Amino acid sequence: MKSPIKLQQNIKSFIRSNLEGGYVAECLEISVVTQGNTLDEVVDNLIEAVGLHLEGENPEDFGLVANPSIFVTFELQPEYVKA
Repeated sequence: MKSPIKLQQNIKSFIRSNLEGGYVAECLEISVVTQGNTLDEVVDNLIEAVGLHLEGENPEDFGLVANPSIFVTFELQPEYVKA
């Protein structure tokens, strides 16, 4: 008997600075990439893009629970990190 597949509670993503200005957000488990001029805008766009990507789909097909959380990691440039 197969053991049940453990579904992910979170969608992991990261946000980094865009070389042309603004920010880029990318999900690791699903094919979602978006951008925004500010951190608030890129987060809002990420939430919208994930919702649109999963709309009408069975989250289990992506290995996700229904209504997963989005876990965001920010990538800081070295000049913002204090040693």
